[in-house]
Amino acid sequence: MIDFSAADIAELCNGRLSAGTDPLIRIDVALAVTDSREAVDGSLYVAKAGEHADGHDFTASAFAAGAVLALAERDVSSAQDADDAETWFPAVVVADAVLAMGVLAAEVVRRIRAHSPLTVIGITGSAGKTTTKDLLAGILAPLGGTVAPMGSYNGEVGVPLTVFRAVETTRYLVIEMGATKIGQINYLAGLVNPDIGVVLCVGSAHAGEFGSIDNIAQAKGELVAALPSDGTAILNFDDSRVRAMSTRASARVTWFTSADAGVGHGPDAGAAGEGAVHARNVRTTDGHPEFDLSFPGDPGTYPVKSQLLGLHHVANLLAAAAAAHAAGAVPADIAASLTTQGAASRYRMERTDRADGVTVINDAYNANPESMRAALRTLAELGDGGNRRTWAVLGEMRELGDSSVLEHDLVGRVAVRLNISRLVVVGAAARAMHVGAVMEGSWGKESMFVPDAEAAFAVLERELAPGDVVLVKSSNGAGLRFLGDRLVADRIALPTSDATADPPQQTPGERTQQA
Repeated sequence: MIDFSAADIAELCNGRLSAGTDPLIRIDVALAVTDSREAVDGSLYVAKAGEHADGHDFTASAFAAGAVLALAERDVSSAQDADDAETWFPAVVVADAVLAMGVLAAEVVRRIRAHSPLTVIGITGSAGKTTTKDLLAGILAPLGGTVAPMGSYNGEVGVPLTVFRAVETTRYLVIEMGATKIGQINYLAGLVNPDIGVVLCVGSAHAGEFGSIDNIAQAKGELVAALPSDGTAILNFDDSRVRAMSTRASARVTWFTSADAGVGHGPDAGAAGEGAVHARNVRTTDGHPEFDLSFPGDPGTYPVKSQLLGLHHVANLLAAAAAAHAAGAVPADIAASLTTQGAASRYRMERTDRADGVTVINDAYNANPESMRAALRTLAELGDGGNRRTWAVLGEMRELGDSSVLEHDLVGRVAVRLNISRLVVVGAAARAMHVGAVMEGSWGKESMFVPDAEAAFAVLERELAPGDVVLVKSSNGAGLRFLGDRLVADRIALPTSDATADPPQQTPGERTQQA
């Protein structure tokens, strides 16, 4: 374990100890929590202001559950009522608890590197980060101690929480990096100093926050610029904006691609280019991608038959392969691991075949125009040329800014062009999908608008038949993942919101999706 005394934390984070705090209290940072409900004996409770609540208000709950020290932005009284003498919970009081977490994370990485070899791999992109980090962790785990994020922990809180789980013998540290503004990935890279950086794609997710897709590209490219000269940038040759990031690299560049030609040769490869990890003969079987995998400098070809669902995962598979190869994994083992791994995180093209013959694809963790179109193409393929009826149950794509109505309209039109049998659009914010489908020529019951998930469930409960394939997709905040769960097992009433009793000051900030 990697532990700190209260005095260590105060010194590192330029903080002070609250009255009565024992400076010799030692904390295993692996037990750090931002959710008072997750506190256990020995926990460090990070009290921070959240979007909907203030974590300081839950300090008593955290200590009741076993926390022994708080990282807080103010003193918190432990007095039970007004008649008690005023006392304080043991705490290190800092100006900004989230920034203090980052300072501790950077120190954890420094300590591990002083103790033993450590390879840090950062992954960013507008889509596919979580799937790619899961695949990469699966490849690297047999080679040595590997730590990767739980779920989609990828921001200023989630990255430190991931780092805190590392120990002196950790060999590989996989870090997912998301952003909602320029400068954020540069900050995260500064905490962990990645040796390998992976950029998957640049899409329109969060264009409303960034202002433009070019700004998104600038933000993603911060990872490339942060790599050391002896590091490796893993870039998607098939995405022109990612390809252009090679000019920001002082590290060597390795491409990944499913293109047929032009990779690793000539000016497009860039002066630092070292060829490509390549997928050839790409095809799908029942929606699962298959291809022949090759590596630069290796004459062999390695077959991959992925358990993931959707052709769009080829890029994620290649990115994981390229990063693993840069980290020292051998090609045959990489291909074998990619063939055995399925989805490791929930709500990413999560397939369930019900006993009645209905197939449910729950892909409602995240959504943007690119991932919507990719999921719809997979749904169309699973329709088996019209032999199975296909349902697209789609909700809002959030944070698209001024282009939101247009992008929702276009998704509805794509559903019609792909001959999706039934489109069910859920929620007022997504209604333009239904309008687009109607304007594209979808009449009658082919497209319908319903006000909420409860109404969508009623339609599906009434009309689904054996052999149907249902795709459920929306942004996380729209909540359709719960509808997907209910279609598999009608065990709970649909929640009316994502709010919880002890809200986002405990969540790592990644549940509000980051690009």
